[in-house]
Amino acid sequence: MSDYDSGDELLADINAESIVAGTKRDRSESAREVQLSKRPKVEDADFGSTGSNSNDEFVEHIAKTTLKENFGFDQFRHEQFSAIKSILRGENALVVFPTGAGKSLCYQIPAVAFEKIDAAKNGRPHLGSGITIVVSPLIALMKDQVDALLRRGIAAACIDSSKTYEQQQLTTAAIREGRLRLLYCAPERLNNEGFVESMKHVPGGIRLVAVDEAHCISEWGHSFRPDYLKVARFIQEIKAERVICLTATATPRVADDVARAFEIDKSNVFRTSPYRPNLRLLAESVSTKQDKFPKLFKFLREHPGSTLVYVTLQKQAEQLADDLKDEGFHVAAFHAGLKTELKAQIQDDFMASRIPIVVATIAFGMGIDKADIRNILHFDLSGTIEEYSQQIGRAGRDGKPGHCMFYICPEDFYLRENFARGDLPSRQSLRRLLEDLFHRDAVHTPEGDVIKLNQTTLGRTYDIRASPLAILLATLELRFGLIRAITPEYSSYQFEAMYNYYRVVKDDKSQEGKAIFSNAKKAQKWHHIDVNAAARSTGLLRADVIRKLNDYNDRGIILLKASGVENRYKILKELPSTPQEMDAITDKLYAEMETREEDALRRTQEVADLITGDACFALALAQHFGMGLPDGKTKCGHCTHCLTGARVVLPPRPAPSVDMVGIQKILDVCHVRDDPRFLARIAFGIKSPRVFELKLHTKKVLASLEDHDFSSLLREFTKACEAANFGAGTS
Repeated sequence: MSDYDSGDELLADINAESIVAGTKRDRSESAREVQLSKRPKVEDADFGSTGSNSNDEFVEHIAKTTLKENFGFDQFRHEQFSAIKSILRGENALVVFPTGAGKSLCYQIPAVAFEKIDAAKNGRPHLGSGITIVVSPLIALMKDQVDALLRRGIAAACIDSSKTYEQQQLTTAAIREGRLRLLYCAPERLNNEGFVESMKHVPGGIRLVAVDEAHCISEWGHSFRPDYLKVARFIQEIKAERVICLTATATPRVADDVARAFEIDKSNVFRTSPYRPNLRLLAESVSTKQDKFPKLFKFLREHPGSTLVYVTLQKQAEQLADDLKDEGFHVAAFHAGLKTELKAQIQDDFMASRIPIVVATIAFGMGIDKADIRNILHFDLSGTIEEYSQQIGRAGRDGKPGHCMFYICPEDFYLRENFARGDLPSRQSLRRLLEDLFHRDAVHTPEGDVIKLNQTTLGRTYDIRASPLAILLATLELRFGLIRAITPEYSSYQFEAMYNYYRVVKDDKSQEGKAIFSNAKKAQKWHHIDVNAAARSTGLLRADVIRKLNDYNDRGIILLKASGVENRYKILKELPSTPQEMDAITDKLYAEMETREEDALRRTQEVADLITGDACFALALAQHFGMGLPDGKTKCGHCTHCLTGARVVLPPRPAPSVDMVGIQKILDVCHVRDDPRFLARIAFGIKSPRVFELKLHTKKVLASLEDHDFSSLLREFTKACEAANFGAGTS
């Protein structure tokens, strides 16, 4: 299971009526809308006094009581109290707090306080106190928070793909009976129609939606995720009462984007400066990557304590960890490619200080709440200032000194440029992709006309990486209104029969059991079943067959494996069909993708400018987020710039003239002439689906001109392709 897996099969087939069955509430849509519209705001409720001051005092009393009784804290920090009060008054809010500043309490306290307010009002017994939905991108983080809430006696649950059918049913029952206060889900869950429909009918309604990592909604945010764009639509569809957005890293421009998307007043944007007086922001420049090693070893010997060393690639993490072990350090490597059990063990050992040093990619750190991390080292160039700020924020949360060292050299820029250039496909690839999508045969379903896509196959066919492909599809959905993502399906189901399978399934008189028994075809070890064919042959719903398979799996009757996720999109209006229409939409999409590439390159340069600029590091960092240092100070007094009084000087980056012999070697090995950008990417060392398809990753020409300026490479390969195509046209 991926950290980002939303478990789309879960709740795909929930009957919204089952959520509300057994309550006293009128479940008709019209009655629901009337009840929601009549729900009193806190300031309109009668708490025994007519003055607004009394209302505010009541809200403050509830918030402070909840903080103490349910969470064990005596007082709020930073702007927590202001944000919580605005939510309890029925308003939307945006919270921009640095990592570790207690953002989660800003929605957890209201989620608990709603029930106390309702009890005081004595006006909602027939509705119930509703629930708070928390949209968060990381399953591990959601699970940690749910576990912590449950330990405090607060009813919380998380919907993800690790849940069994029984666990799912328990969560559904808790919602139906009004016992659940917080429900965590991934943003991908919002593509699940069954989930969206069921949330429209929660007893008591959705009191609050908390959008964690809210910067992901902004295309100007440092980790834009297209599924986040759908959160605002989801909130409108389920008629949530209010929303709170939370992030540690929002520039003024990103904050404006988020506030606009969720109708948040400027007065309800709560910021806390990223400045941490106990953090020493340090940096050193070197000429080559190799020069970093002795400096790193020396730093670690002089600065003991829990340490995170950040690198960019998984392989780098492992190699650097090995180098550190050779130097006698006790260290582990951590990255997304490790097995789940090993990642959990490394994290546990680090948290318990059994492992003092972890060399990690950005996969490590989200939700890490270790107070005594003493050092954060950046061995590579961070992709954005936001990423850098988030990572150094993990040091010194106990208030004691933390050292944050950044090593920089000219070679660092190549990797970041490789990432940025690799996300922009050629215009030809984009045009062919759109032609495929818009001419694909639609399947007529009860949901409407639906097209099915396998994004992995699409990416391989049209040489487009997964992230930009997801953004393209989201743009077609949200900006052009052509399609809408609905619940994905697995294309392949297979199972291994356990010892009691044949006895159980023969005795199963249900239509679903009969359908599985008659349609499952055994190979050597595994039974394969076409669930669509099984449903058609019996008149059942596809979801009914899947539910029975899951039931068998949960009872240990079979070992079920589902694979081949197919994304499904409902067609909302007539798709472009003429060449002119296709060209117009291609031009718009490609222009946006070019802007995104330029933006990624600009963000990396911003990091370098902060490190090599002629200003206090802490001041430059705060100003990036639209803030300053306390008391109007212009210097922190303990960063590298303040301590030395001089800039960190980066050695010049060499720019060789174009190697025309190298260009010709690539043309000799790779006969592609329809895509000059693809050839330039080969020269620059950018791997993509087409590179692997043509087996160019095994050739010496890959990355043979990686020290060149990418634009100059693109210019030369464009000339070569134009010459080849001109020759073909005149022959």
